[in-house]
Amino acid sequence: MNNIISIHTIRFFFLLLFQVLIFNHINFLGYINPYIYILFIILFPIKNDRSTFLILSFLLGLAIDMFQDSGGMHAAASVSIAYARPVILRFAFGVQYENQTVKFHNLEFGSKLTYFTILTLLHHLVLFSLEIFNMSRIILVLQKTLFSGIFTILLCILLTTIFSKKKR
Repeated sequence: MNNIISIHTIRFFFLLLFQVLIFNHINFLGYINPYIYILFIILFPIKNDRSTFLILSFLLGLAIDMFQDSGGMHAAASVSIAYARPVILRFAFGVQYENQTVKFHNLEFGSKLTYFTILTLLHHLVLFSLEIFNMSRIILVLQKTLFSGIFTILLCILLTTIFSKKKR
């Protein structure tokens, strides 16, 4: 149990550190930014306490907000995807989620990609809607959501592939 807690604590701080020091400074074409810190929320164990998970998601988003001076937008987006995560898990993995047998390193690529895509696009939609907060600029919200989402999904898949445990 302590090993699992330490792994997720290390993941929390490393993703926060990488987001703040490296990925926040990528501003490709003026509006494409990766938000890899959501990997903590995506990869958090399913069997853990839901209220603890929501609090950790809030704290992660709040920490990003403090470094970016963004007024709670990341905290709101993080809590939104943490709250919606069980529904998305059920949609992406079906019976495996119902039986609580979802192990991210054993999943087929298609369902993992579906799960990553839905959570990432939902996070980005909430984030950019709060950032722009203007219905007349909905095209800009959707554009930023799509392009930043694609970039984030590619980086998240790449990072999980590089740092996953290989089964032999």
